[in-house]
Amino acid sequence: MITGIVGQAGWMGMQRGMDGLSQNASEIAGAGVKPLEGTTVRDISEPLIDQTENLRQVEASAKVLQSSTDAFDHLIDILA
Repeated sequence: MITGIVGQAGWMGMQRGMDGLSQNASEIAGAGVKPLEGTTVRDISEPLIDQTENLRQVEASAKVLQSSTDAFDHLIDILA
């Protein structure tokens, strides 16, 4: 259950991170394909670094979402 603004922020952060991971994976997968007009192979260092950053975004956002859920569960336990 997504609880309040904090939970929504965690969920949105996870979505942004997953979108970034998908884009990075696409760039990395296409890096070995040589363009038709030349023989230059694209550098994959930037998408690899971005992939690590996006992974950390997903992990941090998941922790925010988990903390929000834990706080809500704790509140329910107190009120029950």
